[in-house]
Amino acid sequence: MSAAVPVPAPPPVDPATAGEMAREAAAWCALHGLVVGDRADPRSATVPGVGLVHAPFSLLPAHLPESIWRQACELATIFNELVDRVSLDGKFLQDSLSKTRQVDDFTSRLLEIHRKMMEINKEENIRLGLHRSDYMLDLETNSLLQIELNTISTSFPGLGSLVSDLHRSLINQYVHLLSLEPKRVPGNAASSKFAEALARAWAEFNVDSAVVMMIVQPEERNMYDQYWLTNHLKESYGITTIRKTLSQVEAEGQVLPDGTLVVDGKKVAVVYYRAGYTPNDYPSEAEWSARLLIEQSCAVKCPSISYHLVGTKKIQQELAKPNVLERFLENKEEIAKLRKCFAGLWSLDDEEIVKTAIEKPELFVLKPQREGGGNNIYGLDLRETLTRLQKEGGDALAAYILMQRIFPKASLAYLVRGGICHEGLVISELGIYGAYLRNKDKVVINEQSGYLMRTKVSSSDEGGVAAGFAVLDSLYLTDK
Repeated sequence: MSAAVPVPAPPPVDPATAGEMAREAAAWCALHGLVVGDRADPRSATVPGVGLVHAPFSLLPAHLPESIWRQACELATIFNELVDRVSLDGKFLQDSLSKTRQVDDFTSRLLEIHRKMMEINKEENIRLGLHRSDYMLDLETNSLLQIELNTISTSFPGLGSLVSDLHRSLINQYVHLLSLEPKRVPGNAASSKFAEALARAWAEFNVDSAVVMMIVQPEERNMYDQYWLTNHLKESYGITTIRKTLSQVEAEGQVLPDGTLVVDGKKVAVVYYRAGYTPNDYPSEAEWSARLLIEQSCAVKCPSISYHLVGTKKIQQELAKPNVLERFLENKEEIAKLRKCFAGLWSLDDEEIVKTAIEKPELFVLKPQREGGGNNIYGLDLRETLTRLQKEGGDALAAYILMQRIFPKASLAYLVRGGICHEGLVISELGIYGAYLRNKDKVVINEQSGYLMRTKVSSSDEGGVAAGFAVLDSLYLTDK
């Protein structure tokens, strides 16, 4: 892979020391809740406290120039505002996704709910967004380029914020071996910041007896990441969270004549989705019925159907077109900052770029309308898929977008998974969390809310930790 051309510097410790550090770190994870469900235990995804294993992690933080870090943080509030503005333009969302809907049933169903809300002029006065914008630092241009903007179920605020604590602890403990300074690992308050945003949305809703409802998958090995937020809400704000699947909402939920959402006898102030972003989360009509019910209610949705649609790959590609950002933002400096981080994005009706991608598939990524790891298409598979789609003709191409492939610098690092430490050539992806809360004309919160660093072996194309491709990491800020 061309990312690995420079000879990477060896890790700062030898394998024996790394093994010792990994054991210390794994114990730290167990003591501090940096844990996930163990795949080897079938009950670990449904019964809390059963079959825990440390979350996969990088032994030491990934290096990143401080100037790049500041640039990424600065973009968060602009992207937050952009998502809100775009969400209010229902016609833009419907028109931009009109071709996609014809070939992608999932997008079509989401658009149908959105259209129904437009028809009844449904207004979301209180709008809450908990977003994450993912970037890589491109080696050739040394520029920060956006991979995607996630507007639904942005995972790992709970566990990700613990990794910086783990790394600072290890740097302090092994300071005699590592020429690293703990203060160069930036603090990460993602967990408490997301909880604060949920709590303030609950307060804006202003019904003391109401709960926060977290929409979850029936089986969830990453439940402890979610429980960190639940815990913050309870301990810091006295707010109760209930966990429900979409099918449970359909069975137990109703919307009262005044718009109040009641589930299992409890009034719901905020609906926070940690599921519902993939077709697998809608195995029957019951789940779609629940999604529509929630959308019809006056509960605060995180995200609303329109915020969800803004996060689709097609909208990302539309926003990168000339003069489209100007439709939603006025500040020229902010527009320029966003443009600077956009990678090359194309729809497949651009015949020239499709031809180039077939000739040089290694320079592109083919992305379908899907969230969660494991969906993107690379290399020879990309060439085959494009050739097949061209032969099929019609609107089949509209289900995908093409994106410039980013080649970050590869380096040697120790990764720890299941108690085993191994060295590998790795690349990293930086996610910046953003929280946005608005009540009518009043912006209550617009801030950068911590970060997620994910590191993966450079031969792995996908970056999802829960999907099993990557490990959690933190940052070490450098001068260059």
